[in-house]
Amino acid sequence: MEQHEITDILDRPISRELLARDLLRLAYVAKDGTPRNIPIAFTWNGSQIVLCTAKNAPKLPSLRHNPQVALTIDTEVHPPKILLIRGRAELDVVDGIPEEYLQMNGSYEMTPEQRVEWEAEVRSLYDGMVRIVVTPTWVKLIDFENTLPSAVEELIAQRAECQHA
Repeated sequence: MEQHEITDILDRPISRELLARDLLRLAYVAKDGTPRNIPIAFTWNGSQIVLCTAKNAPKLPSLRHNPQVALTIDTEVHPPKILLIRGRAELDVVDGIPEEYLQMNGSYEMTPEQRVEWEAEVRSLYDGMVRIVVTPTWVKLIDFENTLPSAVEELIAQRAECQHA
């Protein structure tokens, strides 16, 4: 997929709405060769998805071994809006707490006092974290109004051919 195609899709209003959500699902291949799919907080910096995790997270050895990932961001209403992203995870070990981690968790409803307590707990627990940075190499937006899953598009085309025959 060409970069301009990726940019065009990610710049659409529905994509921007989805990229502003709190959670996505990260799919990757575990070291034992089996698939994993986990919910994880994220932030979008305008060109990359940034995830943060503990330095001892079980997913890290798997991502080092096979950095190819698939991400899903979607809604819970009908018709669903779905943003599918593929890319390569780059791991960046950092000292302290990455600003992205504080941003992505800042959207949860907390009183100012709860926020102070939460941040103090986070800073006391982690001496560092790993930033997982994914640059999209393929994207697809499905809104079931303007865009559909490719299999559904194929069935619609086949039905139209049969009706015209």
